[in-house]
Amino acid sequence: MPTETVVLLHGLGRSPLAMAGLQLYLHKQGYQVINQGYPSRRHPIPELCRQLFHDLLPRLPAEGRIHFVTHSLGGILLRYGMQHWLVPGHRLGRAVMLAPPTQGSEVVDQLRRWPVLPRILGPAFLQLGTDDDSVPSQLLQRENDRLPLEVGIIAGRRSLEPWFSRWLEGDDDGKVSVARSRHPAMTDFRVMDVNHTFIMNNRDVRAQIVHFLQHGRFAGRPE
Repeated sequence: MPTETVVLLHGLGRSPLAMAGLQLYLHKQGYQVINQGYPSRRHPIPELCRQLFHDLLPRLPAEGRIHFVTHSLGGILLRYGMQHWLVPGHRLGRAVMLAPPTQGSEVVDQLRRWPVLPRILGPAFLQLGTDDDSVPSQLLQRENDRLPLEVGIIAGRRSLEPWFSRWLEGDDDGKVSVARSRHPAMTDFRVMDVNHTFIMNNRDVRAQIVHFLQHGRFAGRPE
C-alpha cells in the first residue's frame, strides 16, 4: 500500500522552518511529508499560488493519497489552488487548516491603513481583509459552500497580542477571530487554547491533526 503524503504549507512571513517540528512529528506517524515553501511576502496571492503549485506538483509521489496541513495564509493558498490548479481529485485526501483567515481578518483591515506595514508584510497581506473584494471573500463566493476535500479547522482562542485582539470580535488567537476562521463547508471544527503564531507546535493540536487525517474528524466532542 503506498505511503500517504502530507503537504505542509506555512503562513505569512514564515518559512518551512516554522513547520519543521510538525514535519518530524508526522513523519514519525508514518507519513511521507513535503514541507513546501513559498516567498509569502513577495507577491500577491495569485502569483504566490502559481509558484507554489508549479513547485509542488512535480514533488508529489506517483501513488497514494495526498493530504494537506496549512497554517494561516497557507489555507488560503490551498483553497485558491484547488480552484485554479489541477490536482487529481481521486488522490485528494483530507486537509487540516490551522488558524486560517477563512473569512479574512479585521487586523488586516486596520493595519493596511498604515503605509509602512504593508510594505514590510507584502502584497498578499493586503488581500486578507474582510471586505467583499478580499481574496477570502472571493473564494467563499466561488466555492458556493463546497470544498473538493474534507477539511478540518482548528482555531485558537489564546491571544499573545492584545493590541490586535481589540479589533477582533469574540474569542481570537491574536490575528484571526474564531468566528472568521470557520468555513461553511468544513467537515469538523475545534477551538483550542493556542495562539496564532505557534499553533502548529502544540502537542494536542498535533494529535488532533493526525486524528483528522486518519478518521475525517477530530477527537472528542466539539464545544
